[in-house]
Amino acid sequence: MIVALESFYRTHKYLVDHVSSPVKRQLMSEIDRSHRLIGIKGCRGVGKTTFLLQYAKEHFGADDKSCLYINFNNFYFTTHSLVEFAGQFYIQGGRTLLIDQTFKCEDWSKELRECYERFPKLHIVFTGSTVMRLIEDNDDLKDIVAVYNLRGFSFREFIYSQTGKTFPIYSLNNIIHHHEEIAKEICAQINPFDYFQNYLHHGYYPFFLEQRNFSENLLKTMNLMIGIDIVIIKQIELSYLSKIRKLLYLLMMSAPAAPNVSQLSKEVEISRATIMNYIKYLQDARLLHLVYSEDDVFPKKPDMIYVHNTNLMHAVNRDEVDKIAERKTFLCNMLNVNHKVNISLNNADFLIDRQLRFSYAPKLQNGKNNSNIIYAVDDIEVGAKNEVPLWLFGFLY
Repeated sequence: MIVALESFYRTHKYLVDHVSSPVKRQLMSEIDRSHRLIGIKGCRGVGKTTFLLQYAKEHFGADDKSCLYINFNNFYFTTHSLVEFAGQFYIQGGRTLLIDQTFKCEDWSKELRECYERFPKLHIVFTGSTVMRLIEDNDDLKDIVAVYNLRGFSFREFIYSQTGKTFPIYSLNNIIHHHEEIAKEICAQINPFDYFQNYLHHGYYPFFLEQRNFSENLLKTMNLMIGIDIVIIKQIELSYLSKIRKLLYLLMMSAPAAPNVSQLSKEVEISRATIMNYIKYLQDARLLHLVYSEDDVFPKKPDMIYVHNTNLMHAVNRDEVDKIAERKTFLCNMLNVNHKVNISLNNADFLIDRQLRFSYAPKLQNGKNNSNIIYAVDDIEVGAKNEVPLWLFGFLY
């Protein structure tokens, strides 16, 4: 076991020494490190592995052997349990274990629980797919794990990656009441429209920074989300993979729209109940947003289905993405991070936190707006009163 640990330490040192990301994720400063078991959930492509390595680099450095990064892609774990490995690491002074690809460990939740109980000074930070239940329906972990969500880049983070300029996060309440001053402060330093369309096309997933074709890479990532994060983790028969892919394509090409479940059932050739389950899995994988009326939840049919983010829209529809659909998708995605998003029944697009009504507007309303609605207005640098620049909602996180 000692020889095996040394090989892991060498890999850890190399990866931490060479980890590179121009953006420090906000989540790094939000984590409460006093928790002994921390789960980092995120969809494929948002940078969970990079986040773990940056966590090691920032808090420990590459040479501190009290911290170790491991990845369950390593075939070593086909014949050795996590508890066995963690025990040896703990005996040799290890105190922080960073675990990637956790779902590839058989009985991963039971093993994490046993590590938590057997090694009282051991801290574990592990990554998980968004489809994994870390608290809900998980009796092994729900009373001991602290769960955080790592999301794709916000527009604010994308601007930093392009310019090196740091801007603060603004709360929704701050944006609503002080958007004119905030927008003027930002626009005094940058022109947001120099970056906004690029963000909508390829700025959400950090791998746009890599020297690879972004759209092809994103399509590959989407297929892994379906093939692994849904089919394998949810234990769906492989023969249904093509049906899930077809369902996703049909929904994405019509979104945002109310789903016709009966028509989808006929086209995909699976039952209505199965269609609804698959739609929920596609939301869990962060491929779709399901937006409901105020008091409705799954398994009811959503009122509207949105694509999760605009990058996905551009990857799938290579011809031309509808501008209004693109802008509404951006607004939905940004608002959904820290707020409850429902369909509004009163001439607005969204009801936020059961009290605020929001609508996308392609241009200023010139005094013809509804004072009870907050308008996210396209193509303006600075707004006025209840007309807020659409791009500014990209500074919510």
